[in-house]
Amino acid sequence: MRVTLIGLNYKPEATGIAPYTADVAEGLLERGYDVNVVTGFPHYPQWILDPRYAGSSISEVVDGVPVTRHRHYVPDNMTVTQRTHLEMSFGAKVARSHLPPADVAVCVSPALVSTGLVFARFKAQLLRPALGVWVQDLYSRGVIETGTMHGPSATATTNLESGILRAADGVAVIHRRFADHVIDGLGLMPKKVTVIPNWTHMPYQPPMDRDHARDLLGWSRTDVIALHAGNMGLKQGLENVVDAARESDRLGGPVKFVLMGDGNQREALEERGRDIASLTFLRSLPEKEFRAALAAADVLVVNELPEVAEMSVPSKLTSYFGSGSPVIAATAAGSVTDQEIRSAGAGVRVDPAQPASLLRGIELLAADPVRAAALAQAGIDHVRHTMSRDVAIDRFETWLQLLVRAHRGRFSTAARAGLGL
Repeated sequence: MRVTLIGLNYKPEATGIAPYTADVAEGLLERGYDVNVVTGFPHYPQWILDPRYAGSSISEVVDGVPVTRHRHYVPDNMTVTQRTHLEMSFGAKVARSHLPPADVAVCVSPALVSTGLVFARFKAQLLRPALGVWVQDLYSRGVIETGTMHGPSATATTNLESGILRAADGVAVIHRRFADHVIDGLGLMPKKVTVIPNWTHMPYQPPMDRDHARDLLGWSRTDVIALHAGNMGLKQGLENVVDAARESDRLGGPVKFVLMGDGNQREALEERGRDIASLTFLRSLPEKEFRAALAAADVLVVNELPEVAEMSVPSKLTSYFGSGSPVIAATAAGSVTDQEIRSAGAGVRVDPAQPASLLRGIELLAADPVRAAALAQAGIDHVRHTMSRDVAIDRFETWLQLLVRAHRGRFSTAARAGLGL
C-alpha cells in the first residue's frame, strides 16, 4: 500500500506532533508500506525557521523515509490571523505541488486549514486516494477554551472543522473524549471515527539514577526540582508556574522550578520571571540530556489554563510517564489531562491558576518519597503495558486499511449512482 502523510511538523523537530508522525512513517516503512511524507520546514517549538534548511521546497530522505518539505510562513506572534496565514501558506504550497501517487493520504491536524486546501485538491481528481485526518488537537474546542474566538467566529471554526472531517473517509483521534466530541459536536458518523491513543516515542530504558542525572546536568542534589518540559504556548498558561516560583522565593522554600523548551510565550514568561531566584529557563535538550532532565526532577509539571479541558492531550505525558518521576498537573478537575493521569495512576492534580496550590502539591510529593516512587512506577508500568509504539502502529495499520475499504465503498456507490443503477 502507498501511504502519504501530510502535516506541518516532522523530524528534526523533537517535540509536539513531529515525533508521532515520524514514528508512524518509519513503522509503516518497516512493515513494507511505500511511505512518503509531505511536511513543512522545521520551526517548532522555537517558531523560527531552522537556518540549516534553505530554498522553497526540498526533498530528502530522513531515516529511510522520503520527505518533501515546503517553506511556509512562520508567525512571530501567534494570533488567529497569523495561525491561519501559516496554515494557508503551507496548504497552498502542498495543493499546488506534485504529490506522490498514493492509495491513502493522511493529513495531520493541526493544521486544519491546510487540510481543507489539500482535500480540495484531491476532491478535484477523478481518481483520488482514500483520505484520512489524524486529529491531535480539536480546533473547535481550542478556540473556545483558550478564549481566542467567541460567538460567530467560534461557530464558523466549528463548522469548518466539521466540514473538513466529514469530507474524509475516516478520522483518527487520540482520545475517547475527542471521539465523543467529533461525533456529538461535529456530526460525524461513529463508524468513521477511530481512537488511536498516542504512545511513548522514546524507546524504553530503565530510568537514570536521580543523583547521576543531576550530576550530568550540573544540578544541585539537594534542591527540590519541579520541571516543565515542552512547548511554552498559550494553552499551557505557564504564568502559573512562574508565579509559583515567585511564591517559593517568598517563602524561602527548597523548590526550584525549571521551564525547559521553547514556544511563542517564552519571551513574555522570561520577562515575568525576571529576578526570581527559584526559576530557571532552559532550551530544548538532545535526547540523552532530555531523559536525564526528566529523571533528575523530583516532580514533572503539566500546567493548563483553567478553561482547557477537552481540546488536547499534552504530548509530554507520553515522555513523563516513563521517566521515573511523578507528575503533578495543574488542570481542571475532570479534564482530559486529569483523566489521563488518573488512568495511569502516575500523578496528582491541583487546581489550575493557583500558584500556591501548585507549590504546596510539589512540596507534599517531595516530602513523601514512598508515594512519589509509587506514582513514578505506575507511570512506567502504564507506558510498558498500554503505550507501546508497536501497538500504536498496529492500530494505525488497521485504520489505513479501513480508510481504503471505506473509500472503495464510497467510490462504488458513486459509480453506480452515475450509471443509474
